[in-house]
Amino acid sequence: MADRRRVNGPPGGTRPAVFTADLRSGASATDRAQRQRQPSELRKIFLKTGLIPTASGSSYLEFEPSASLAAARANPKSLIPPSSALKLACTVHGPKPLPRSAAFSPNIVLTTHVKYAPFAARQRKGHIRDSGERDLGVHLETALRGAIIAERWPKSGLDITVTVLEAEDDRWWGSAPDSHDASWGMMNVLAGCITAASAAIADAHIDCLDLVAGGVSALVADENDGNALGTTKLMLDTDPAEHRSILSACVVAYMPARDEITELWLKGDSSKASLEEGDGRTGHDALIDGAVDAARGAHTVLAEAVRESLLKNLGQT
Repeated sequence: MADRRRVNGPPGGTRPAVFTADLRSGASATDRAQRQRQPSELRKIFLKTGLIPTASGSSYLEFEPSASLAAARANPKSLIPPSSALKLACTVHGPKPLPRSAAFSPNIVLTTHVKYAPFAARQRKGHIRDSGERDLGVHLETALRGAIIAERWPKSGLDITVTVLEAEDDRWWGSAPDSHDASWGMMNVLAGCITAASAAIADAHIDCLDLVAGGVSALVADENDGNALGTTKLMLDTDPAEHRSILSACVVAYMPARDEITELWLKGDSSKASLEEGDGRTGHDALIDGAVDAARGAHTVLAEAVRESLLKNLGQT
């Protein structure tokens, strides 16, 4: 149903006008962003809580751009960046009483919403949530439900809203439209949403079993190999725009103190892939272990951000 009171943008993808001579003959493979990090090295994360005073809890998360992206911005050859970063804001409202017409619930009623800003992705998002945004909300609710102690707030509601200000690209902008699947970036968005939502919940002083962090890992085909099912490498915290062929990926929501996984999302086919290390692990086992390692790295930043917020609140009181 169209919103007649709002002037919406075009439903399809929009690209800015490019007036550089370098792109007249099309994009070349040398313009692609190259991964400068080690396979197990994670990007730096900026996480801050308590930025929205009207909410019970809030947080802002931002990933540091890759080195190739920073160099391209310093000396641009094109007006189109080779890849994008991840920036999102999370707000928590509650716990608050449910309406009188609602049925009695012995546990807290958790509601999660994930919404892309219209300018967050290359393809403009509409005002109404699409199926991908609803799927991210379901995954986020499953990840957080296993960490919150729900029985302490009977007949209460908790609303968690994540606004994606800038999303990870699903692939490099110069690649063919059917180069690889167009939803790899959603896995990075989900991992960021889990980490940011956990920080906002802690900022709202809601009792949890542990801080839950999100991590992503992927099996990437060696670009020197012509065979996509040949030797593969396990990459942590992958940027889809930096890789030509992604075979499979995994995102987990992990609680280190309890050593529990509250959410697991596997995508792709890694059954026929052979790892370069040759340690005997299957593709699925390597993906899960890599995602857990990435979640442990994000948890250190999450714990430090919550600690800084707590010390700031104690200093104000």
